[in-house]
Amino acid sequence: MTGSTLTRPQQLTLTPGRAARELGLKRNEFDLGVHLGHIRTVPDEGGGGRRVPRTELDRLRAEDDFPEAFQQRVRVVGTTEGADVMDIPVGRFTRLARLGVVAPVRFYLNRYRAVVWLYLAEELEQFAADERNTALLHARRTPEGMRGLLEEGVDLRPRNWRARHREFLLRVADGPWESAGALAAFLDPAQIAELVRDPYERSYLNRFRPVPPNQGAPGTPAAHLTERIMTADGPDEISRLRTELARAMEDARTLRPAPRPAGEQRPTEPRPTGEQRPTTPPPPPDEAAPAESPRRLLGWLRRRSA
Repeated sequence: MTGSTLTRPQQLTLTPGRAARELGLKRNEFDLGVHLGHIRTVPDEGGGGRRVPRTELDRLRAEDDFPEAFQQRVRVVGTTEGADVMDIPVGRFTRLARLGVVAPVRFYLNRYRAVVWLYLAEELEQFAADERNTALLHARRTPEGMRGLLEEGVDLRPRNWRARHREFLLRVADGPWESAGALAAFLDPAQIAELVRDPYERSYLNRFRPVPPNQGAPGTPAAHLTERIMTADGPDEISRLRTELARAMEDARTLRPAPRPAGEQRPTEPRPTGEQRPTTPPPPPDEAAPAESPRRLLGWLRRRSA
């Protein structure tokens, strides 16, 4: 109607790019703020990704010292700068990161396809300011228990990054299949095929599997490396994910069954749980392509170094 003052729902929300510009934030600062839960987003009713309510922009602008204080909260540093923040040698910082004492929040591949881990500067500052961590940071020698783990090749950086990324994906999941897809993103296709035997369900689940960040062109060495970082590799991590995915799939089946041809019923044969594996793998279907706890480890290391 001419002269109507009705407001469309889309006008009450913004795309992430426009929201970042209106807030005066760089896009990577904005995206990390969303990732960490500092900025609330909502699903786009038109299916175009997530959007940012204007009320969220108003809330952020009302915060003290915005945007400077916000930018400090999402500031990330690499290994060298992280060591400077904690006032320790680079080698010691790397060893602490490998042991999961400090956890990365992001990563990227440099031009040599080497993984560059990034850490929240604010978390490193808080860790260094805690007097209980003085021995770990400044002892003359690395505690024996830590040396033994490092000699065994322990590197918890990928696992701890996966834990943080999984928390983000589950937080923005808008339904049972989206939650199941977030969990499936960290398992290889063979694991998913064992858990989700029905090819229609598996094909539907693949629609909701988020792709790894910074993946690059499919099939390239960089994409393969990124997928390897994204995929759980420890037996206990895999077992936990299988169990959580099995539960999520039961919820998804109950609340919103996967679409299938009219008249075809879902198979009723028992499916393996997260702790069980079938004795024989299912035949490949014809379908569409689709952390170690730092706190626990830190407590253990403190006891060893006491």
